[in-house]
Amino acid sequence: MTSASTSLPHPLDEALQLRRAADAQSAEPASASASESAAAAIAAGQYEGTTHPGYWNMVGPFGGITAATLLQAIMQHPQRLGDPLSLTVNYAGALTAGAFTVQAVPVRTNRSTQHWTLSILQPDADGAPVVTTTATAVTAVRRETWSVGDVPMPEVPRPTDHQAIVAPPGAVEWLNRYEMRPITGFIPRTWDGSGDHSLTQLWMRDAPPRALDFCALAALADVFFPRVWLRRARQVPAGTVSITVYFHATAEQLQATGTGFLLGQARGQEFRNGFFDQTVQLWNEAGTMLATSHQIVYYKE
Repeated sequence: MTSASTSLPHPLDEALQLRRAADAQSAEPASASASESAAAAIAAGQYEGTTHPGYWNMVGPFGGITAATLLQAIMQHPQRLGDPLSLTVNYAGALTAGAFTVQAVPVRTNRSTQHWTLSILQPDADGAPVVTTTATAVTAVRRETWSVGDVPMPEVPRPTDHQAIVAPPGAVEWLNRYEMRPITGFIPRTWDGSGDHSLTQLWMRDAPPRALDFCALAALADVFFPRVWLRRARQVPAGTVSITVYFHATAEQLQATGTGFLLGQARGQEFRNGFFDQTVQLWNEAGTMLATSHQIVYYKE
């Protein structure tokens, strides 16, 4: 018999629950006009969701869960072709606690690639829908080709050689949704302006452990704290403006990774005039690069 603890849904699966907002035909008649086809695509890609308190950040949800939610709309879409190749999310404004609508539209489908536009909307004080988030994505059918990795996984101690961090009382709730085992470059011990680099390496996975999929991978690409905090050792206000995740793994490679740890590496490249960028690489324990990401972040003096 399955125990109660193992039968409970994972917090990530709860947060990613989307309900189809309108029924639409998964197949269109051959005589359908272009406008009718476009309307069917829009209707098929409207979903309703609700923010999850377990992934709450300082203001609104953790950015990674927002990215994962947008990708989930694509994964559920009846017209999806292939698996995720790239996802770019632009955070126009913070989601508030409560219901929201996701719109996912396949704007063009080629033989092996499919291009998407996405948005998240919430009602304002007057009940009018307001866009909080926009995104674009590409899915693709992957084929066997010559392949090589030019950025090998760094040689680091195994996950069991490092202690998992414990979020302090009063910390943002989403930190409790991940098991993070820092190797180098984690939160500064003192906020005294003495920072001299922005490199972080850590082992990480969902907490409790959960089999890896594309949505979970998208969220994991955003678990790093702002690089400006490490580079300056000053806890200045900061927030992601836009993030792009590139998915290099196949569904089979994610399945092989299972509930294992990912090695995450993040580094800032340029800090200037209120914005900095951040590059990220994610490998599984076998050394396979699963995803890379790049984001631009606002910081305030």
